[in-house]
Amino acid sequence: MADFEELTKLFQRLGARDPEGWASSQVNEGINQLGRFLFLREAWRGVISEDDHSWMNNEVANSERNFGKPCSGVGRALERLLAAGAEKQDISDVVRGMQYDLLFGLCYLLDDPGDLEGEVEDVYWGLVEFNENGVPIGPIAGLHESVLEMDPTGREMRPRVATND
Repeated sequence: MADFEELTKLFQRLGARDPEGWASSQVNEGINQLGRFLFLREAWRGVISEDDHSWMNNEVANSERNFGKPCSGVGRALERLLAAGAEKQDISDVVRGMQYDLLFGLCYLLDDPGDLEGEVEDVYWGLVEFNENGVPIGPIAGLHESVLEMDPTGREMRPRVATND
């Protein structure tokens, strides 16, 4: 296990906003914070950026090329929303919020398989770190607890400017 200073430098190099906090928790509490941080950082890369609306054009183009295939209706719905006067930023805010909800839910599900009682017994799952030989090292747990703090904007999914509407 790396020491506090090494871990702090690593978290800093990886872009953590609180490298000392992540490193301290791993060293002092024995929580695999490096695994948690890396998984969540990569998972957030699948969430649309709040400033990049190019995904909408891509969805529209894909729906035309792939009509009738899974998710091809997304582009057509976007076309209708934009034609009706919806702002691209509003659409992005809705989609990004829903992507966050899914990410949080999946991270929570990794720790808790839900209520399977009465359907099946002894079913468990989770995210596990492996070494280079495929041998399990240990669980990467509690992901849902850090999803918000890993929001790349640093605002934990809060709007840019608070409004009263």
